[in-house]
Amino acid sequence: MAAPLSTDLRERVVAAVLAGESCRAAAARFGISVSSAIKWSRRHRLTGSVAPSQMGGHRRPVLTDHRAFILERIAQTPHLTLHGLKDELAARGVKVSHNAVWLFMRREGLSFKKSPVRA
Repeated sequence: MAAPLSTDLRERVVAAVLAGESCRAAAARFGISVSSAIKWSRRHRLTGSVAPSQMGGHRRPVLTDHRAFILERIAQTPHLTLHGLKDELAARGVKVSHNAVWLFMRREGLSFKKSPVRA
C-alpha cells in the first residue's frame, strides 16, 4: 500500500482552492488526481485539517470471545475436526470460515494432527 502524500502538498493544494482556484486546476497544477484535491478540500472544510487519516491497523480476532467454548469443546472431544468445530460455532450463531477457526487454533498452539497407531 502506498504512503499518503505529504501534508505540505495537501496544504498547498487546499490553499490554492481557497484562493479561488478550482479543484481541477489545482490538481493539474500540483500533479495530483482531481479526486484527491476534492477530498482534501472537503476534509479541510469539515475538520480544519488536511492530515491523512490512519491507514491499516490491528483487527481483533473474531473468535476471541468464544475462546472458552472452543477450548472446552476440544477438551471434551479431542477428535473434533475444524469443520465440525465451525459447524458447532454456526449452531451458536457465530458465522466464521474454516480459515478463521484454523488461525485461532494455531494462535492457541493447538493441533488437529493425529498420531498414527502402528502395531
